[in-house]
Amino acid sequence: MLAATFVSLSVAGTALALYELQAYKQNVTSDLLTQAEILGRATGPALAFDDHKSAEENLSLLETRRQIRAAAIYNARGKMVAQYRGAGAHAEHKVPALPEADGVRLQDGELVVFKRILENKEIVGTVYMSADYELAQRFRGYLGILASVMGLSLLVAAGMSAWLQSALTKPILAVTNVARQVTERKDFSLRVQKTTKDELGYLADAFNDMLSEIGRRAEDLETANRALEREAQERRRADQDVRQLNAELEQRVSQRTLQLETANQELESFSYSVSHDLRAPLRWIVGFSEALMEDHGANLDDEARRKIQIIQNEGRRMGVLIDDLLAFSRLGRRALKVSDVEMGALVLATWNALKEREDFSRVQLHIGAMPVATGDRVLLGQVWTNLLSNALKFSSKQENPRIEIGAITDDQEHIFFVRDNGAGFNPKYKAKLFGVFQRLHDTSEFPGTGVGLALVQRIVHRHGGRVWADGSLGEGATFYFTVPRESRDGAV
Repeated sequence: MLAATFVSLSVAGTALALYELQAYKQNVTSDLLTQAEILGRATGPALAFDDHKSAEENLSLLETRRQIRAAAIYNARGKMVAQYRGAGAHAEHKVPALPEADGVRLQDGELVVFKRILENKEIVGTVYMSADYELAQRFRGYLGILASVMGLSLLVAAGMSAWLQSALTKPILAVTNVARQVTERKDFSLRVQKTTKDELGYLADAFNDMLSEIGRRAEDLETANRALEREAQERRRADQDVRQLNAELEQRVSQRTLQLETANQELESFSYSVSHDLRAPLRWIVGFSEALMEDHGANLDDEARRKIQIIQNEGRRMGVLIDDLLAFSRLGRRALKVSDVEMGALVLATWNALKEREDFSRVQLHIGAMPVATGDRVLLGQVWTNLLSNALKFSSKQENPRIEIGAITDDQEHIFFVRDNGAGFNPKYKAKLFGVFQRLHDTSEFPGTGVGLALVQRIVHRHGGRVWADGSLGEGATFYFTVPRESRDGAV
């Protein structure tokens, strides 16, 4: 009993101490993060207007928190604009010259936190705080309390053991002796002799009744065991049938996998054939038509030269169609490389790349706040390239072309949109917008292959998102696509 009491108290005391220390650590960490959050919110407007005096005044309010050793505020460029040193700070304690990444860590017996300051979803600065971490002192206090409680509890347990040894041991040993004989002989007819009329007498009666019940149930159990044995045999046969079915299923899966791999190889071979076998005749057609114009253009009339020019243009257009078709077919076989994507930076990079190809100085571009999305950066860049190219193309004939890019975020997904004031489209044909080679405008008016929006839809669907469009003829169009806030299992 003494050993059990000691072990129980040790385990319980250790568990309580560890829990309390963990709770202390969590409370200190939570309190420091809360202080940093409050200080950041109070200082955000001051940093936005470069008001260092207000930042210093906010830091001075930490004097009431004696456990805080030091604090500092940095601006968005990482420059320290204000600092605070508490009464408990050592002389050699140094405030970091530059802010570090957000987080909390334990360093040299103190708890250090860095917290970004956000103002209108933009980082305007960083808060640094360090506070005393008195875990060792708290642990020593708990050890003293635990030792006192254990000593007193063991004294009480020793007194109880001495009394129980004389009053309870002998009747219990009698029950134990009968229990051992029942175990060895499997004879449930044995009984314990009742010597007292107290609780131990009741125990003897209960033990005897239990032996009677066990004897009866032993017979029932024997009958049930025989029935279970028959059921086990039937289950073994059923398991054997299931294993056989699983083996057949695995064989079918292997065959289907092999067929799928063969189909993919054939598709890859077909794509190569299309790329190689169709490009070669096109190069000959375009090349010979160019040679015909160069060598014999002077001998041809205007109509002949016009027709040759048509041949060249259509040949080049067919080459672009082949490239787009191959890109569309290969998209389904490219594995997604998912990561966090800064959509604002990606849109700017896409716009700058498009400006290198053509002068868009007349275009009024407005980019709103863009969240960080989760997806394949390369494929999402292709989505922005196709949508921006469409917006530029269909608004190019406007006197003052305007393109607006923005995003809306809810609990489930990020919704991005590209809006222009261009030619727009007839709403009753919107279902055809995202089909392969589907066009709502003549190529003579707006050139293109009709594959760009189909690529957009396929990329967005692979990310688990949606795509749609709104617009009217002559009043511009808005194209929307969504990206889930968290990667879904269905995104492949």
